[in-house]
Amino acid sequence: MTREGDLTAPPKDYRLLVPRDWFRIDLTQDRWRAQLKTFVDYQAEGKNVPAETKQETWAVLRNTAETGVRCGALEFFLRPELDRGVILPASLTVSLIPRTESVTPQDLKQIMEAKQAQNATAGEVSILALPAGEAVRILTPTTMDLYVQMPGAVGYLVLAFAVPLSRVNGPMYRLCMSISESLCWIV
Repeated sequence: MTREGDLTAPPKDYRLLVPRDWFRIDLTQDRWRAQLKTFVDYQAEGKNVPAETKQETWAVLRNTAETGVRCGALEFFLRPELDRGVILPASLTVSLIPRTESVTPQDLKQIMEAKQAQNATAGEVSILALPAGEAVRILTPTTMDLYVQMPGAVGYLVLAFAVPLSRVNGPMYRLCMSISESLCWIV
């Protein structure tokens, strides 16, 4: 149950509302590779997608998931997008960055701005007030990362959206923000 009481205590879990057509992969379970394969096979079914393309897509998604798991990813959501026989899914990766020191959203924003200044494809860094708490947002044309400060000084929950085809603007931006605004803590 979600309780609105003490938002200074560390949460036991979180809840996030994601559209029904987004395919969820639980990265905390060992079956995630099979779930990725199921996603790719289902998306290619009846769409004349070459076997080589399916294998490449599966390999890219597997590598993305493996990297995410090493970096604290909890779950991975995929929204199918097909472009000229190529599967380029929009995705949302949810990760936990545990607290190593007291870093406020303002501190994190400054750190991210310094990193973005060194990057040729820098994004816009800002602080947002979400219902779940303050968040640092990094927005590029095809990605949006939100670092949401968790109650109880636990760390940050990261919502990393990647939208390679439709890009993060217009309706997709509103959808990503709606998903982010649905985040709530279970205490």
